[in-house]
Amino acid sequence: MADRKPITSWLTDMDGVLIHEGVPIPGADAFIKKLRESGSPFLVLTNNSIYTPRDLHARLRRMGLEVPIENIWTSALATAQFLDDQRPGGSAYVIGEAGLTTALHDIGYILTDHEPDYVVLGETRTYSFEAMTKAVRLINNGARFICTNPDETGPAPEGPLPATGAVAALITKASGKEPYFAGKPNPLMMRTGLNTIGAHSESSAMIGDRMDTDVLAGMEAGMQTFLVLSGVTRPEQVEGFPYRPSKVVDSIADLVDLL
Repeated sequence: MADRKPITSWLTDMDGVLIHEGVPIPGADAFIKKLRESGSPFLVLTNNSIYTPRDLHARLRRMGLEVPIENIWTSALATAQFLDDQRPGGSAYVIGEAGLTTALHDIGYILTDHEPDYVVLGETRTYSFEAMTKAVRLINNGARFICTNPDETGPAPEGPLPATGAVAALITKASGKEPYFAGKPNPLMMRTGLNTIGAHSESSAMIGDRMDTDVLAGMEAGMQTFLVLSGVTRPEQVEGFPYRPSKVVDSIADLVDLL
């Protein structure tokens, strides 16, 4: 890290870094407050495509974290940006919630099950056999398969839930087609996020709680990376990966003084 440029922009994951099961992680409020006071460009990122940035803004505010709507970047937004770049004004059959459908509507996409350009799979709590069957048939008929993120499980108070990556695997098995994942660990999500705040990777840092998504995506996008141990990855697991974060800290509270 000694040869790197000073950090002037920050990207941080949400679940496991700022909040955990609906409760702010100690230090998160101080970190966000200091970020905003410093005027540093920043984004709060999440692979979860269920909610719109407006939804997440309200949700975080209820927890005492004041994150402006324009500082929230989701895998749904990254997916929409990717599709808008690839095929402007296209069409898609979507399995997902308001976060994804709103993002696609906002770029002018038509949501349809009639010869769509893409099948787009996102997060939802109501995956239906009928919708998955339709997705398989549309992919077999030529629709391109896009997925917001590869996370196989998601957190819940009762325990892990099957998530987008698990459902994508089912559709892949049935159709024989692998999806393109737009969210983390694809560095595309980092680069499009950096572009939205006018930041450069050489002077930016990514904070995350997962080695396999946050740290990997940040590293591949050319950023400094901070792993916090308040979420998924445990200390004993870090050495098992073939890459390392720039620094490992206990929680977001340890990074407040860097701002």
